[in-house]
Amino acid sequence: MMAAMSEPPAQRHARVRSQSLALAEGLSEADCQVQSMPDASPLKWHLAHTTWFFETFVLEPFEPGYAPHHPAYRVLFNSYYQGVGERHPRAQRGLVTRPGLAEVRAWRAAVDARVQALLRAPPAAADGAALAAAVELGLQHEQQHQELMLTDLLHLFACNPLAPAWRPGPAPAIGAGEAADPAPAWCPFEGGLVEIGHAGAGFAFDNETPRHRQWLAPYALARRLVTQGEWLEFMAAGGYREPRWWLAAGWDWRQAQGIEAPQYWQRAEGVGAGGWHRFTLRGLLPLDLPAPVAHLSLYEADAYARWRAACEGRPLRLPTEAEWEHAAAAGAGPGLAEGNFADGQAWLALPARAGSAKGDAPLQLFGDLWEWTASSYGPYPGFRPWAGAVGEYNGKFMIEQSVLRGGSCATPREHIRASYRNFFPAATRWQFSGLRLACDLG
Repeated sequence: MMAAMSEPPAQRHARVRSQSLALAEGLSEADCQVQSMPDASPLKWHLAHTTWFFETFVLEPFEPGYAPHHPAYRVLFNSYYQGVGERHPRAQRGLVTRPGLAEVRAWRAAVDARVQALLRAPPAAADGAALAAAVELGLQHEQQHQELMLTDLLHLFACNPLAPAWRPGPAPAIGAGEAADPAPAWCPFEGGLVEIGHAGAGFAFDNETPRHRQWLAPYALARRLVTQGEWLEFMAAGGYREPRWWLAAGWDWRQAQGIEAPQYWQRAEGVGAGGWHRFTLRGLLPLDLPAPVAHLSLYEADAYARWRAACEGRPLRLPTEAEWEHAAAAGAGPGLAEGNFADGQAWLALPARAGSAKGDAPLQLFGDLWEWTASSYGPYPGFRPWAGAVGEYNGKFMIEQSVLRGGSCATPREHIRASYRNFFPAATRWQFSGLRLACDLG
């Protein structure tokens, strides 16, 4: 892991940590306590676990005379680090009513003050570099949990029959009465022998390395994500009722769960396409036909690609992660990725139109929605996990998961890069996930 941020470490630490607290502003103790499903976590747990991370991986190895804030927190807020010790069961995080939210906030403040003291008077030479790397890892970890705070809160509020809104805001521009965009334009790539994986300065997770070569056949990527209007066409054509479009595991999942639409879509009275609305962090809204369709599983994304390929008589499919990264690296250039991210007050617009979906838009691969790929999540050739307990961060999950690329409207902009590999099981839908089509050329 490497840290090459121009912002002073103490300032960056204070800023990123405060952003997590901002996400919880205005929420009640109950809002932050409830766990809506085993895969989600209460917001209070996110605030506590990220603090546990700094206490465990920054203060414990680097602070002279280290002592834990509360010994029980070491077990209570450990997520999956077997090398650290025992863990509280994941599915029971919502049962931990104590410590309360105020106590967790006080713990955060105490740990932050101790980290700030270390950053103001860091150890010299190698120990100082190791401290800086550990703090940067903690901040990258914090930003991952900031996105999870949004996705988990959305799932929680979707379980409430009152359909509560998370943040008040101006009425979004909704295109429910608009026709779906025409077929997307395509951006071709010659392929050949390409390099993927992290290269150069700056932070990267271990699963982004080492940089290596892959061979790509000529391909093209759609210039935009699949839209809500196009998804309605798939539904109207019986896409959820026709097993030939689905992987066997996907069809079994669809039948067992009774899936007939993307997550958070529901029928409701009032203006809407076919009566369909979608639940968002602003509450229940009509569909926005030209906007990207969100909260899809890999099973749904793959079924749509197969259906659309049959409709058009073209070799359409999901892109591989190597194709996606090759295209992103070719267009991203230096600096931060451009796209619709969760910066500043942008979260007020998250549930509305997630970026432009117009067919003549430039190839924008970052932000908006995480994009499912056809690639299984596994190690790159020569992969080596980090040493110590942080080596459990990514490597041990390299089985039965699929890769998503690009970040979403819930991702901090500074957190994403072309080599970033997100991963989830194929049935996952509560993330801000969508799809972009690829096409074989030649």
